[in-house]
Amino acid sequence: MSNTGVRRRSKANRDKAFFDYSMLFIVIFLVCFGLVMLYSVSSYESVLHFGDSAYYFKKQAQSTLFGFVMMFVVMMLDYHIWQKLAIPAYVVSAVLILLVLTPLGYEVNGARRWLNVGISLQPAEVAKVGMIIFFAGHVCKMGKSIQTLKGVVKTLLLGVPISFMVLTITDNLSTAIIIFGIIFMMVFVATPNYKEYFIIGGGVVGIAAIFVMLVKKGVLTSEQSYRFGRIEAWLNPEAYAGTTGFQTLQALYALGSGEIFGKGLGQSMQKLGFVPEAQNDMVFSIICEELGLFGAAVVLMMFLMLIWRFLVVANNAEDMYGALLVVGVMAHISLQVILNVAVVTNLIPNTGITLPFISYGGSAVVFLLIEIGLVFSVARRIRLRNSTE
Repeated sequence: MSNTGVRRRSKANRDKAFFDYSMLFIVIFLVCFGLVMLYSVSSYESVLHFGDSAYYFKKQAQSTLFGFVMMFVVMMLDYHIWQKLAIPAYVVSAVLILLVLTPLGYEVNGARRWLNVGISLQPAEVAKVGMIIFFAGHVCKMGKSIQTLKGVVKTLLLGVPISFMVLTITDNLSTAIIIFGIIFMMVFVATPNYKEYFIIGGGVVGIAAIFVMLVKKGVLTSEQSYRFGRIEAWLNPEAYAGTTGFQTLQALYALGSGEIFGKGLGQSMQKLGFVPEAQNDMVFSIICEELGLFGAAVVLMMFLMLIWRFLVVANNAEDMYGALLVVGVMAHISLQVILNVAVVTNLIPNTGITLPFISYGGSAVVFLLIEIGLVFSVARRIRLRNSTE
């Protein structure tokens, strides 16, 4: 009788599911920290425009709560169900972006990127999740053919239409870059040969360098495209302090004035109308001003820990499909953090990229938490074995 009990306990231990409490803690920390910083950063503008210091905070908190509900729903589902929905995910992403051109689409701050479907929805955020689901399934379906140059090129070309639509229809270069970057990283992880990627990466850097040189020499100017104007402001922000370089310069002032430990939570001066849309793209600059280099380092360390947990889950995933889902989420969040910090510190031209979980944006936080739910769903399929057996 006792032997039967031992065998049952042994089997139970063998079948014990893995749950990543560390990752859950990190996500909760980033989301809660984001809400605190959002209230601090946006309270002045909220009172000025809406008469309520918590206007942005309340809207973000509602989206966050809904996002957590969706995260737990997705987490409880078997992630293999999404493999069957790979093609619909691609089609839905494309259709939602096209709907921006219809009366359902509307503008915010001069950019037509949102849909009014009873709730405010940004199709580009849906497309990020859709591309992760589609390309995880597509790469698995291709099998060994993905390891050839022809297979890599064909797969990357499948990502071009969605990226191009995001760029042209919603006029959102940064999101188009991130979407294609997600696809690129997923294909990179799935293939053993790296030479082709260094060639592609080198080519992209070379083309970007040529554009920068042409702007610097005055061949390409802001009169031809506002994006060339952003490069001009990036190269010499002081010369454009009253126009395209204003936001960058004010963000740099915020970074420098925070010093090591910052001015204190809520004590920022730059958020009082000096940094435009501080609750969005430039929230990291206010973090540096109020919490200093120390606070900024803590935030970046939490993101690094989150990426590490993604790596742990991906390395131990039950199958290739699960691993690629996690890699896609990891690529999305890491790219967005790197590019946002690079913009704020003026390492790259201003491209309007938000900081995950912290910047204001209802659609963004909901779909980020859905992506985290996908990672948890993969993690739950990992089985822990009893090392004493």
